[in-house]
Amino acid sequence: MRFLDGKAVVVTGAGRGLGEAFALHAAHAGAAVVVNDIDGDLAERTAGNIRAQGGKVVASDHSVADPGQAQAIIDLCVREFGSVDGLINNAGLNYESLPWDEDIDQMRELVEVNVLGVMYVGVAAARQMRAQGGGSIVNVSSGAHLGQRKLGTYAATKGAVASLTYSWALDMEDAGIRVNALCPLAHTRMVWKSERSLRACPPDRTASRIAPVALFLLSDRAHGITGQVVRCNGPQLHIVGQPYFKAPILERDVWDSDGVEHAFNEVFQAHLEPYGLEKRLPPRLRKWIVPATAS
Repeated sequence: MRFLDGKAVVVTGAGRGLGEAFALHAAHAGAAVVVNDIDGDLAERTAGNIRAQGGKVVASDHSVADPGQAQAIIDLCVREFGSVDGLINNAGLNYESLPWDEDIDQMRELVEVNVLGVMYVGVAAARQMRAQGGGSIVNVSSGAHLGQRKLGTYAATKGAVASLTYSWALDMEDAGIRVNALCPLAHTRMVWKSERSLRACPPDRTASRIAPVALFLLSDRAHGITGQVVRCNGPQLHIVGQPYFKAPILERDVWDSDGVEHAFNEVFQAHLEPYGLEKRLPPRLRKWIVPATAS
């Protein structure tokens, strides 16, 4: 099963959780791995486990949220292993908050790591991969990007990662670079913070159950697969549908407020979309469909 033999792979946020599992599995599949984590001790611990099993590995404690340090992660991989053939853009933060309780500094940090960090490392890797003639990038998104309670900022960052994946896949295909996103759900430290997540993700759904999906997308076995968002929660594996323009599409030379109101009252009302990961019905639909006794 050493289907990553001869490849050099960077895994960010690999000190524990999903990133650690991705790095360990990549090494077992034959890849030389850069284990990156802002916590250098954790990065070295993961690297030590790989080294003890005979794998090729180097640890990095660079911050993905700093463009210079993000570039240094890729430079380290090239310097140690000669190339960058794969990137798992996994580093990320999470917290729960209602909108009116948000802490602005915490919001900014989340965006810097979850969005800019993915961009900084991805751009640096893409430049190297283009020079080499190709490669594969797996960005870690989340099912939360469809909308989830108390996770507005996190959901927004993961929605950005999904959109970035679609655009990068278009931009990079001619350069031989495949770009996909993975929406994983595993029993990790992020899940421990939420009672709701703990109920949805029991302890047997370990990070190791997700790792084969990331490795497949990274490998040459996934040739011809790009621009996809793939979700896996352990037992379930599926493609996430991409946004689209929904019919009917109404046309007028000029739309005024009265015309827009008429469109919603007479046409769009029956086509309103359930929203969020829980698929909550909009109030206008809810009053017709949900029994009067239900809240």
